[in-house]
Amino acid sequence: MVDKVFEKSITKQFEFDEEVASVFDDMLNRSVPFYKEMQRLSINFASNFLEENDIVYDLGCSTGSTLIELSKNSNHNLNLIGIDNSEAMLNRAKNKCKAFGVNIDFINADLHDISYDDAKLILSNYTLQFIRPLQREKLVKKIQESLKDEGIFIFSEKVISSNSKLNKQSIDEYYNFKKTQGYSEFEISQKREALENVLIPYTEEENKKMILDAGFSHCETIFKWVNFATFIAIK
Repeated sequence: MVDKVFEKSITKQFEFDEEVASVFDDMLNRSVPFYKEMQRLSINFASNFLEENDIVYDLGCSTGSTLIELSKNSNHNLNLIGIDNSEAMLNRAKNKCKAFGVNIDFINADLHDISYDDAKLILSNYTLQFIRPLQREKLVKKIQESLKDEGIFIFSEKVISSNSKLNKQSIDEYYNFKKTQGYSEFEISQKREALENVLIPYTEEENKKMILDAGFSHCETIFKWVNFATFIAIK
């Protein structure tokens, strides 16, 4: 379905409810620059670390697209687990898995309440930015402690610049990108208002510091477009 969520005036802050879930795949592809390329790179980098029967978690898995693509493109049998606190998202994820013939376990739960023991790979695509900073850092520490040695954490985030002029330019570039995707100025402003104080981005440097402070041995950016970045962290 086509994303028309913000064609009308907003009445609440942004949330991953049934209305958003019904158009989420279209929303991602039109709202996140080079989303498919980011997903492809994440899967390719992850594949170099994965072995038979490894455990993989996707935190905030939404409609399950990344795990489905990983399953389709992996040479190994993997134990794939998607976590999300939106039942509406998971219902769509389960239907997609049936359509693609992919076996993925989905859990409807808060990310802080799940044990990720013995994971080789943990994914998080544009999820951490919706978690309050103090809880975000606690979750990253939990992720680091849960991974096997040399396990990896691949995550994508919207980022900001510490330079005000560059930050404004980044916002303008993203605004123009969304216009090219067919969003009206009204829709763009409505979504921006709905996300106010809900999505809290870090700078690229702050994301890397958070990762290293949590005990990871290495972290680097593997993809970046203006104010969107994908990172890989190695335990």
